Amino acid sequence: MDTIELRAAAVRLHRLHERFAPCFGRREPREHSLRYVRGLLLAAGRKSVEPMAMVFGGPSEVQVQIEQSVVLAWQRFLTASPWKALRVQQEIQAVFNEEFVPTSRRWPIGTVGVIDGSGFVKHGRESVGVQRQWCGRLGKKENCQVGVFLLGVTPAGTALLDHQLYLPKEWAEDPARRKKTRVPPEITFQTKPQIAAALLGRSSVHFDWITADEEFGRDGALLDALEARGQRYLVEIPCDTTVWAEKPMRTTPDEMVWQVRQLAGTLPAHAWHAIQLREGTKGPLVFEFARLWVWSVRHRHAGPPLWLLFRRPLGSGRRLVQDSELKYYLSNAEPDTPLETMALVTGVRWRVEEFFEDGKGQLGMAQYEARSWTSWHHHMSLVALAHLYVTQTRRDLKRKVPDLTLDMAFTLVRSALSRPQLSVKEAGDLIDYHRARNRKAKDSHRKTWLARHPNFVPKK
Repeated sequence: MDTIELRAAAVRLHRLHERFAPCFGRREPREHSLRYVRGLLLAAGRKSVEPMAMVFGGPSEVQVQIEQSVVLAWQRFLTASPWKALRVQQEIQAVFNEEFVPTSRRWPIGTVGVIDGSGFVKHGRESVGVQRQWCGRLGKKENCQVGVFLLGVTPAGTALLDHQLYLPKEWAEDPARRKKTRVPPEITFQTKPQIAAALLGRSSVHFDWITADEEFGRDGALLDALEARGQRYLVEIPCDTTVWAEKPMRTTPDEMVWQVRQLAGTLPAHAWHAIQLREGTKGPLVFEFARLWVWSVRHRHAGPPLWLLFRRPLGSGRRLVQDSELKYYLSNAEPDTPLETMALVTGVRWRVEEFFEDGKGQLGMAQYEARSWTSWHHHMSLVALAHLYVTQTRRDLKRKVPDLTLDMAFTLVRSALSRPQLSVKEAGDLIDYHRARNRKAKDSHRKTWLARHPNFVPKK
C-alpha cells in the first residue's frame, strides 16, 4: 500500500463530509459532525462524548482544549441540535444507490436489504426505551435498549441505511418519560416488525431481496406488507411454524397442517443439495439445502403459496440433526427461482453480523452515553457515516489488494488520518480535568447518600 493511496483515503473523509455537511445545518454543528466522526474512527478507549470531545473537540485537529465547555457543546450537538438523523440516512441511501448497487448480473442476488434488531445493554432506567427485555446479542433478557436496523448488502459493501429505536409500550404511554427523553409526539408504540415495515417504506433503495431473522419472519403483518409492495423476501421462521403441504381445501387450519420441522423429516436424501455460500476463513462454507412448495397459514387462515426452504450442516444427513442446526425460511420468490439463488440469500446475514461487530468493536456503536431519543438516533447516524467512509475506502483499495478485509481497512484508515498528539503538559491537564470531575461526582454522590441516611454519622 503506497502513501499516495493512504493520502487519498484521508482526503476522501473530507470530501465525503462536504457532501453530508448540508445535513447538519449551521457551521458549528457541521464542524462537530466531522470531529465526532473522526473521534469514532480514531479515539482510543471508550468512544463516548466526553473522552472524544476532550481530544477531538478543540478548534483545530491537532489542538487539545481541556475545557468543560467543549464537552457541553458536543452534548448539545447530539441532544439539542436540530439536524435530522433521517436526513443523514437519506444521503447515505443516495450514496449507496450511486456507488454500491450492482450494475451487472454477475452477482445473482442483486441488492439485499437485511432487517435486524440489536440490543444495547444499559444500566439504570433513565435512558429512552430502556427496560428489561430480550437482548439478542446476549441471548437472554437484560436491561437494554433495542434498535431496529435496515442494512443494504451488495458485493461492494454493507451500509446502514436506516434505523429506529424500539420504544416499549410502557415508555410510549408515559408522558413524563417521553418529555424527559425528547420522544417526538408523532412516535407511538410500534412492534419491531412494524418499525421494519416503516423503514422499508421510506427507503429510496430498490431491493431485489429482503431477508430477516425469525423475530420478523414470524410476523404475518410484515409479510403482508412486503407482498403488498411487490417485494421479494426470504425470511427465517421458527421450527413450529405451520403450513399446508398441499393446496388447502379449507380457509382455516385443519388436520392437514404440518409444522415445518415435521416436513423436514419427510424429505428423501436426494432432495438435499450441497451449495457453497462463500469461501470462509477456514475453507468453503457449505450447507445442504432443500425446498418445498407449500401454502402458508396467515392470521389463522390460508395464506399465499410460498417456498419453504430448509438448511442444514453439510453431511448431517447421516446423523440426527438437532433443532438448532436446522434453519427454516419462507419466500415469495417465483416458482422458477434457482435453489442456489435462494441459498445465497441466506448467506448474506453474516455481512450484517460483521457490521455490528465492527460498529460496536471499532466505532463505539454501543458506547454512547445518550439518554434522549434525539441523541440515540444522532449517534447511530454518525456511526453509519463513519462506517460508510471505511467501506468506501476498502472498496477502492481492494482493486489492488483483493483480499483486504474491513478490519484491515480500519487499520489503514487510522494510519492515514492525523491523530491529535498530546504533549506532556496536555496529558497532565487532561488527567487533572478527570481528577477534578471525579472528585465533584464523588462529593455529589456522598451528599445524596448522607441526605438519605440522616441518622448515620460517617467517619472522618
